[in-house]
Amino acid sequence: MHLSFLTTAALAVAATALPSVDHVLHEKRDRLPPGWQYHEKMQGSQLLPMKIALTQSNLDNAEEFLMDVSHPDSPNFGKHWTHEQIANKFAPSSESVNTVKEWLASSGIAPERISRSQSLGWLKFDATVAEAESLLKTEYHLYKHSTGKPHVACSSYHIPNHIRSHVDFITPTVHFDAKVPQAVAHPVEKRAPTTTAAAGHPVKTKAALGIGAPSSGSLPKKGAQINIQGLYISPILTSGLIDELKNCNRFITPNCLRALYLFPPGLTANPQNSYGIVEYTPQAYLQGDLDLFFANFSKNQVQRTPTLASIDGGFPQTTNQGFQFNGESDLDLEYAMTLINPQKTTLYQVGDQLQGASFNDFLDALDGSYCAGDDPVQDGIYPNPYGTEAEGAYLGPKNCGGFAATKVISTSYGYNEADLTAAYEQRQCMEYMKLGLAGTSFLFSSGDNGVAGNGAVCIDPATKEYNDGSSGLFNPGFPSGCPYITSVGATQIVPGASVTQPEKACETVIFSGGGFSNVFGLPSYQSAAVKSWFTNNAPPYGADRFNNSQQTRGFPDISANGANYVVAVTGQFVLVYGTSASSPVFGAILTLINEARFAAGKGSVGFVNPTLYANPDALNDVTQGTNPGCGTSGFAAVSGWDPVTGLGTPNFPKLLGKFLSLP
Repeated sequence: MHLSFLTTAALAVAATALPSVDHVLHEKRDRLPPGWQYHEKMQGSQLLPMKIALTQSNLDNAEEFLMDVSHPDSPNFGKHWTHEQIANKFAPSSESVNTVKEWLASSGIAPERISRSQSLGWLKFDATVAEAESLLKTEYHLYKHSTGKPHVACSSYHIPNHIRSHVDFITPTVHFDAKVPQAVAHPVEKRAPTTTAAAGHPVKTKAALGIGAPSSGSLPKKGAQINIQGLYISPILTSGLIDELKNCNRFITPNCLRALYLFPPGLTANPQNSYGIVEYTPQAYLQGDLDLFFANFSKNQVQRTPTLASIDGGFPQTTNQGFQFNGESDLDLEYAMTLINPQKTTLYQVGDQLQGASFNDFLDALDGSYCAGDDPVQDGIYPNPYGTEAEGAYLGPKNCGGFAATKVISTSYGYNEADLTAAYEQRQCMEYMKLGLAGTSFLFSSGDNGVAGNGAVCIDPATKEYNDGSSGLFNPGFPSGCPYITSVGATQIVPGASVTQPEKACETVIFSGGGFSNVFGLPSYQSAAVKSWFTNNAPPYGADRFNNSQQTRGFPDISANGANYVVAVTGQFVLVYGTSASSPVFGAILTLINEARFAAGKGSVGFVNPTLYANPDALNDVTQGTNPGCGTSGFAAVSGWDPVTGLGTPNFPKLLGKFLSLP
């Protein structure tokens, strides 16, 4: 324990109550976050709003449940669950509820004082400080930040050994959820250290919140600016479809994508269908950019806007402009909206301008039961405690539930798996599983740095810290490693080739992210493909570089073109590169397939991975290219699945035929 972070005054009075024999440590805080100081011991008569997060049930059967509604051979394919069914199935068991209530009653907390949350996952009660200290064998203190903000916390707490498996965590205890700007993470122990990242180094405070920052390594890459009146753009814009398709190896446009993957323009807008694009403030689109793009590639959409779903104060800000603020959103929306037109596109804009947001903050808005378990170290806290409305802070209530999930959701952002704790990632992955049960297809870009992580960094095998990317362990991405989402890699047209010839793994400006998780096990639907790859195509390096156990999830699952996209950004056309383009394109294709299924009286495709792996012939196999990184050539694209391009690129007619043949 790093006591140097505590003041002398705190040490004089903060002696923790000794736990009884049957109590065991559940969580502890290793140090105070910078800026916080001990203020005083809490008086025993003061009230605390206690909340106990109960362990969810049936998570060990999660994959079985999802396969039952997602595998093409299942008689229950497409019979997605209601949110009520999902909540009830994963609600804590009656054994957990009764065991914890009995413990509370034996400790003097009468049953009539205890309520259960609507989500069924929490027990809540008010207790005096004296009661809470006796219950948890700890002491509560008041801390104050340099800004004057107070916070009640303890340094550790204990619970009886027999209830440990029934309790996830308890608040208020060790977490400093009353956050302030630029705080640094305070390590917390919970069975395994929960602020130790998957790679073994301490988690950086707000690691999850940096996803929309201009410096985020997951944003697309900018190429050459194109003069709309100049030589290079005029063949696309003025010489007709044939000339446009002749130039696809240099300039990708919506028609190039239609020619590559053989899908038609959208024709209908079934009200049951929907497509969502997620953006994280300060990333934002500019309406002028959409209109410039539409004027050249989808004329009837000029002045069309996406349907805004503002989460935690999210809005398309215009204060900061430039490629690092607008490139991602402009790319995502220009292509998503054009490819599914006339179907509408929903924009989930998440987080205010001052704090931003994390993937968990987005999921909170879709599922209120998920909301209460956010990690105050890694997620956004709303109402924003950092500033005023004039400074861009959202001061309204946190959005916990109330937002509907679209049938397909594409996210062109991602983390390094090593950025976050394994427990944090596992909890989030289970939420994607639940939403897949409800019929939503979640897509994520696989990354742009090959086997290296965002920022082209790798992991030092000795220190577990990031290095300069020239050596070390491969750095897999998250959520791509989660087995309940679809990870989308990048391809490109071979230089000089036509739009009808096979693509290769993207090796222009970016390299398709791919590899093997260090956190998530190998899902059943992918097992045969991964084992075949290891048998026939294993690279010349092993555990000194990547997880070659053959027991963990491989990614990506599928790919789509990710090079030379013509995108309007801040009033100019530029070329854009990245799996940031690939994910929304595949999402558009799934949306068109859903449109056809709804027209046939069927439902959404939901979680598509089992169907993709069971039908690799419905995809265009990619067998050229590599995804280098960490001082190696990375992996190679080969026949069949590979950790560069996955199963290949979509073949719309074949995918459509397969999904229409399913219930």
